[in-house]
Order: sequence, then structure tokens, then C-alpha cells
Amino acid sequence: MRLVLTGSGASRGKALGRARLEQPSRFLVDETRLDEADIAAELARLEHALADARAELRTLRDKLSGPLAREVAEFIDAHSLILADPEFVNGLRDLVSQGRMHASAALKLQRDSLVAVFEAMDDPYLRSRREDIEHVIGRVQGALSRESSIEERKLASRVGEILVSDTVAPSELVPLAEHGVLGFVLTAGSTLSHSAILSRSLRLPMVVGAHEALSHVQDGDLVLVDGDRGEIIVHPTAQDLAGYRLWQREAAQHDQRLECLRTVETRTIDGVAINLHANAEMTADVAQARANGAAGIGLYRTEFLFLQRREVPTEEEQFLAYRDVVLGMGGLPVTIRTLDLGADKIDNAGLALREEPNPALGVRGVRLSLRVPGLLRTQLRAILRTTGYGPVRILVPMVSCVEEIEAVRRELRACAKDLRTQGHEIADHFELGAMIEVPAAAIALPSMIRMLDFVSIGTNDLIQYTLAVDRGNDALGDLYDPLHPAVLRLLAQIIATGGRAGKPVAMCGEMAGDTVFTPLLLALGLTEFSMHPRALLEVRERINALDRSVLRRLAPKLLRATSRERIADLLGQMRVELPAVTTSA
Repeated sequence: MRLVLTGSGASRGKALGRARLEQPSRFLVDETRLDEADIAAELARLEHALADARAELRTLRDKLSGPLAREVAEFIDAHSLILADPEFVNGLRDLVSQGRMHASAALKLQRDSLVAVFEAMDDPYLRSRREDIEHVIGRVQGALSRESSIEERKLASRVGEILVSDTVAPSELVPLAEHGVLGFVLTAGSTLSHSAILSRSLRLPMVVGAHEALSHVQDGDLVLVDGDRGEIIVHPTAQDLAGYRLWQREAAQHDQRLECLRTVETRTIDGVAINLHANAEMTADVAQARANGAAGIGLYRTEFLFLQRREVPTEEEQFLAYRDVVLGMGGLPVTIRTLDLGADKIDNAGLALREEPNPALGVRGVRLSLRVPGLLRTQLRAILRTTGYGPVRILVPMVSCVEEIEAVRRELRACAKDLRTQGHEIADHFELGAMIEVPAAAIALPSMIRMLDFVSIGTNDLIQYTLAVDRGNDALGDLYDPLHPAVLRLLAQIIATGGRAGKPVAMCGEMAGDTVFTPLLLALGLTEFSMHPRALLEVRERINALDRSVLRRLAPKLLRATSRERIADLLGQMRVELPAVTTSA
């Protein structure tokens, strides 16, 4: 019988496949007491399951490739560290050997104890790391309950399947996609989680917050996932399947139209040229940006050079990496962001503080660069050396006051002077900009703009800090709202301040690459967007179908609106489709 389950659409698109259930919190747990004679065999089962889990992670990491490889590897490495932690492993062994517990029960007890510790923490980010424990324990429990070998499991690849689970780790997304998983249905999670963001980058439909999915969906059920509407149809009817086939044909035609836009200008109906740049972290991103006609790299994330290393990259190593990006863009501008470690990005070299009470509000971004002796100087020297190979701009993250910009500017001048003295060929002029992602920087921008050559708006953190909402907390999903009147007014103020000063203003957060918000951003006056390379063609198509002059006339009413509903009504008058408000149940 047809059944419709609802959740929140986290990644658009549709997928049809057989349900594959993963229930990490529902593994069969044998809580009977072990006989003395069975302890050795049970320890062997535990060791075998731990070894299997470690081997799976190594296999996943070895297979990583493409633009998301380094980002995904970060999560795999975090899980590997937990499995290698002597306290974690020895605790399990003691529960089996001394507590005479079955391995499944020992894992459950260890999981419950560790989760309780994380949930008692005050910091929201550290509390969210309980998911890492859940994923690791779930992986070991899964290995414990399977009798097949890793090689046999590889043969049973998940072709044409929809994964139904409590959660999915970011590290699992790419391997699952490579093995034929077509979409995701999660009982928990947030539309703004890292997994959701990666799913959108991979163009895989995802529905989160489908609380009843594991209770009503069985292994092998035919499931139709609709990431646009946030719906899951179990046992779809012939009419549902006909609608899906129609959607497939329309999607294929749309993709063909997008292919034709690779070399087309980005220009509104009324003739206003809009600059579309790409966000990048690896050379594969650069290649895709060029292929999709990006006007340049609007954000090159340098922290990924640091995340997987146990030592700080040298000036020469950084220079070579940055130079390759500049050369890869063939004369188009490249904006290189200085190190943005801290909060959810912890390196292995010990630069970022691991025990901060509140990492999101702690020593991160430019604060870290200015705090660690020599860190900023080495990076600035490496960046400046690339200016002889093409146009390069320098972007500073997490700026909150003019003193930080002044300090970076002083260091920049000193580095340029030293490099010229040493005989390096560097540009005569280089532009310095600031990420506007802290409300204080947005409010103080009129007095700060004189020190800057350009600004770039980081909407992910700006919204989070403005609304005091952890964007990864699914319990607060309805409060994290890009259409909040306060957010719109801050965005309009930043764009207007840059315009009055004759300084370019770009946006490089999630909003910039979401076509739902494109009309709104044009209405506020934005003319420079930076996004994942995969989003370039869709955003170009959207912009080329809009009349900016009409949208700009709507801006005063938008900024006077006192509620999201009123903003939605105003944009609805322009036939602009808005996402439904995410609600937490």
C-alpha cells in the first residue's frame, strides 16, 4: 500500500530505488552474561570487528578522489583516531574480559557512556561530535553482526538503492555514491549539516527529519525520494512512477540546456553583467570552474593544506599549491583566503586549540593567524610569490575589527619588501579583502572599508552569529533562516557600503550558490557571486532569466518587511519560489 512520509528536503532532486536500511542504534544486543570458557572467543570476535572497521575506513580513504577528497578524508581520519584510541579499545576489552559482557553489549555500554559525556558539554559544537561516536560504534556493531568478508561485501555494491538510516557520516557520502546509492532518507539530521551540504554538492537527493522512516520502511521496499518537497513515497503507484519518469526527462533536458551555458555570458535580461566565481580547495575544483565558465576563483580555501598534516606546510609547499591554482585559472583572478582553522576544522599540527570552551566564538580565522608567531608571515610570503603568475587577491577570514586588518596590512607590506629584496618577482599592487561573517564587522564596515580593497560575505557564519543559532543543530532548524529580516538588512547594508565606497562586494556562502535566493540577492544589489563549481551553470541560467531593474525596485519593500512571511509574499509576487521553512519536530 502506498505510504507518504514527510521530512525536510536537504538536497534537491528525485531518486527511485530499493530501500537499504541501516540502523546503527538498533543492532541486536546480547546482554546475557558470558561463561568463563567463552570469553576468549568473544574477545576474538571483538578484535575481528575492530579490525574490519579499521580496514573499511582505510579502504574508504584510499578510494577518495575528486574535489571533495580532502574534506571527506578529515571525517574518516577522525573516526580512525577513535578506533585507534587505547582508552576506547581497552575499555571494550575490559568489559568483555572482566565484565563478562558480549561484544555487542560492551559496545552499547561504551557508546552510552561516551554519548552521555558529550551531551553534558556546554559547547554546541562539541556536543554535536557525539555523532562521530555513533558512527564509529555503529560501524563496529555492523562488522560484528556480519559474517561475510570485506571482499564479499564489496561485491554486493549498493546499485540503485536508497539509504534509510538515522544519520550518515560525511565521510560515507562519496563512497556510497560511487557504489550506486542514489539518495538518502534520514530520521535525524539538519538541512544545514555537513552531510547535507556535501549531498547538495554531489547532487544526490536527501530528506532529513523523516522520523518514522525506519519504522515504516522495510529492506527492499521500492522508495521514491523527493528532495524538493521533503517527501518519501513508499510503494509508489503507477501514477507516481509516471510522474518520476516525466521528471527524469525534464531533468535530462535541463542538463542539456545547462551544457550550452558553459560559454555564455552571465547577464540579466536588462543587460547587467554579473560575475560568477567558483569556490575551490583542490586542483579538480579549478578545472571544473574553468570548464563551467567561472569568471575566477572567488574563494580558495587554504586550510585543506593543513588539515591532513602533522606539521605546518612550509612556505615552498604553500607557494607551489597556490601557484598551481593561479596557473590553472589562466589569467583569471584568484582570491586566496588565509588560514581559517578553528571551530569545526581542527588540524593535526596543533595550531587550532582543541579544548576551547566555545570553538565557534574562539581562536579561529585571523585570530589564530595573528596569535601563532610566523604563521601569517609564511602564508603571506607564499601567496605574494604567486602574484607574479597571475592576478591574486588576499582574503582574511573572521575579521571583527579594523585593528586586525591593520595588522595584516602591516605584515603584508613587510613581506613584500623582504621578497623584493630577496629578488622575488611579485606584483606591484595586490588587493586585500575581508570576509564579512561576524555581525560586528558588518556593522563597523563603513569605518573599516577604507582599509580594504574588496569584501566577501560569508553567509553561513553571518546568519549563525546574527541569529545566535547553531546551523548544525537540527532542533533549531526553524530558527536558522536566511530570510530573517535582520539578515536581509545586514546583507543590504554590506552591499550598499561597498557600493558607496566603490569597493567590490562578493558573496561566497551557501546562499550564493542556491538559485532559490538568486532573485533576492540581485534585488539587494549583489553583482558578484562565488559558489561550488557544480552550481555555476544553474545560477547562470537563473540570472539570465531575471530582470534586475524590476527586482531592485522591490528592495525597499523587502527591507521594510517585518517577517519572513511578508518577505515570501513580496518575492512570490515576482513568481520567485521559496523553500519551505524547516521545522523541528
